[in-house]
Amino acid sequence: MALMKSWVGSANSADCPFPLNNLPYGVFSVDDGEARCGVAIGDMILDVTEAEAQGIVDLAGTPLFDVPYWNDLMEQGPAVWAALRDRLTTLLAEGAAERDEVEPLLVPMARATLHMPMAVSEYTDFYAGRNHAFNVGTMFRGPENALPPNWLHIPIGYNGRASSVVVSGTDIRRPWGQLKGPDDAMPRFVPCARFDIELEMGAIVGTPSEGPITVAEADANIFGYVLLNDWSARDIQAWEYQPLGPFQAKATATSISPWIVTKAALEPFRCDTPAREFELLDHLKDCGPMLYDIDLAVTMAPAGKPATTIARTNYKEMYYSAAQQLAHHTTSGCPMTPGDLLGSGTISGAEKSERGSLLELSWGGKEPITLDTGEIRSFIEDGDTLTLTGAARGDGYTIGFGDCTGTVLPALADPYKR
Repeated sequence: MALMKSWVGSANSADCPFPLNNLPYGVFSVDDGEARCGVAIGDMILDVTEAEAQGIVDLAGTPLFDVPYWNDLMEQGPAVWAALRDRLTTLLAEGAAERDEVEPLLVPMARATLHMPMAVSEYTDFYAGRNHAFNVGTMFRGPENALPPNWLHIPIGYNGRASSVVVSGTDIRRPWGQLKGPDDAMPRFVPCARFDIELEMGAIVGTPSEGPITVAEADANIFGYVLLNDWSARDIQAWEYQPLGPFQAKATATSISPWIVTKAALEPFRCDTPAREFELLDHLKDCGPMLYDIDLAVTMAPAGKPATTIARTNYKEMYYSAAQQLAHHTTSGCPMTPGDLLGSGTISGAEKSERGSLLELSWGGKEPITLDTGEIRSFIEDGDTLTLTGAARGDGYTIGFGDCTGTVLPALADPYKR
């Protein structure tokens, strides 16, 4: 598919992350105004809330955009999702008959504050990147036992905190927690010293399910994707994770990018999952190309200093797709609801420069990395800003997500002071 031309001139650049081919969904406000649903097009935002109020967009016979989140649209299902995309494309395409009605509804992106694009119903994070799982397992158990026995058969995950999910640009406070080092006689309650990120993609469930669903059904139920940063307190995690896995180490925050890129916009970039060492059971088997070719990167910027790109990788490195993760999640009969968020797990490539966490990049702190500024990092220091970026590149156009960024603030001096 080639670039689709828009009458919004800034959308027609090959490097613009928001061409007509994309049309991602977000929530924005201007000055002190109310938060509203919007669609990114070039360097502008189309006020969809106002377009609906004026009758320019009318899909379900009932308001869908009078609330500051996209969940109401998700609940309508794939037919209405497709109808909205078609309507927006018609309104914004080069030569559109209704340009005069639509143009006053455009807001410069530079003036807007972006908010959470959805109400997160529940949040599950997976551990489905093979290179990451192998690297972490090697650090703790050696390469012979790096992958747990179940890893090549099911996508491993844990239930996280929906309340911890925040939009890009939200500052992240370094957490306190209980930890015990190898030389400690007793555990201590102290600020985290090994704070980290995890470069992930987040899949958003749009269509609810009440019982087990197939991989194909799961794929159809996915509304869209965001970049996701699973902030992780590695020292707290090391003490708490046995035998039930991560808990408080993963509860500080999970940052997501501000724009939901629809599955429809990503269709041209589908690609296959990797070859399997063991054939998956029927309920998890691939039913076609299930991943996406999306270039990903991580930058780190110390306070007041330029950013250094510390990793580059691609979403196609995943071992399990979001559809397989969702299908597996439903096997127990667990209901899935619109707005459920599924984290992919850390996305790492085979090379050191492709590792999606500082735990891997510094090999547990044993091999610190040097930034372009000359500073040394094993883990995140106070004042550091971490930014995830992602882009799928087509014929003369780019599908972007908006940055997923967060700056780490110092831990509270006394977390129990009232």
